[in-house]
Amino acid sequence: MSGRRRRVLVAGGGVGGLAAALALHRAGWEAQVFERAGEIGEVGAGLQLGANGWRALFALGVAERVEAGAFAAPAIEMRRGRGGALLAAVPLGARWGAPHLCVHRADLVAALLAALPQGAVRTGAEASGYETGPGGAALRLASGETVEGDLVIGADGLRSRIREAMLGPEAPRFTGFVAWRATVPAEAAPGAPRCVTAWTGAGRHAVTYPLRGGRLLNFVGLVREDWRNEGWTEPGDPAALRALFPGWAPPLARLLEAVEAPFRWALFDRPPLPRWSDGAALLLGDAAHPMLPSLAQGAAQALEDAVALAARLDGATEIPAALRAHFAARIGRVSRVQAEARANLARFHRDDPVTRLGIRAVHRLAPGWFARRLDWLYAGPGGGRHH
Repeated sequence: MSGRRRRVLVAGGGVGGLAAALALHRAGWEAQVFERAGEIGEVGAGLQLGANGWRALFALGVAERVEAGAFAAPAIEMRRGRGGALLAAVPLGARWGAPHLCVHRADLVAALLAALPQGAVRTGAEASGYETGPGGAALRLASGETVEGDLVIGADGLRSRIREAMLGPEAPRFTGFVAWRATVPAEAAPGAPRCVTAWTGAGRHAVTYPLRGGRLLNFVGLVREDWRNEGWTEPGDPAALRALFPGWAPPLARLLEAVEAPFRWALFDRPPLPRWSDGAALLLGDAAHPMLPSLAQGAAQALEDAVALAARLDGATEIPAALRAHFAARIGRVSRVQAEARANLARFHRDDPVTRLGIRAVHRLAPGWFARRLDWLYAGPGGGRHH
């Protein structure tokens, strides 16, 4: 393969797909992204990129651009939803040697897209499957077209057509939870904490944080509901959203009063997959390991995937073997992240006096304990400063 540039075909133009294309482009590959939507774009939504996510951005060459439009959170706080009492807090940044960024998803997508060559993304092109052979891999499109390359990456989300072609049509499992999300202008919710705040309550919790330098506030609320529509852009009723958090702390209540057009989506996940590759075809991001939002690692783990893959393929002569080694190196970490995200649903939905007393006691008597529990996440996989 030394006489020509290798070519990667990426199904999916979200964070993971664009990051994979960019990582391999920076490593000398020709990258082409195929996105089924008519244009690359995101409705209003925020996401968190902890220190591990920032390091991946740095490796991709877009950290400075993303950071310029983000909000660097000074701390993560856990507060009781009713009353707003502080239960615990974890300072961010210095311990892990990188900022904890709260980013508008559209800004992250735009930064990744801007770093790719013009024409690298083809919209209105839905993947339907793939083929592999001794010479590489080919991506099949729903239009009937087949595009040939050296590597196919399925970064087409939870209901990935590439995953289905690789591992069969097993449906994802419904978690029993629904997530609501919205953004509001910061001035509409005075008194909202200027950090990442998890508001805990019985059977539900909410997370709030500033975006775009603090000009916006992002809200995500996870509630146990038997409603199974999965799309990210499903509109919700703002009155119904407010009714799910009655009597909660005034800063959160003011934020909810300012919500005009929330979205909601049912939360599905999958158990860890037995493999991510088939010959020269690979699954990445949510197609490989969908993340619940309760650990705020979906985007970060997709970025980690992209950076790790490019490093693994650097100098590799046998792509299938390199993809198997990539899976072996990543599966333990992402499976732990998935498990911790599921566990957080239970932790944040406890509101009994014994639990609250225990959290406060640990925070007071061993103030570094909660931060140490996050060292594996924010300092890994490439290391990072912590004390």
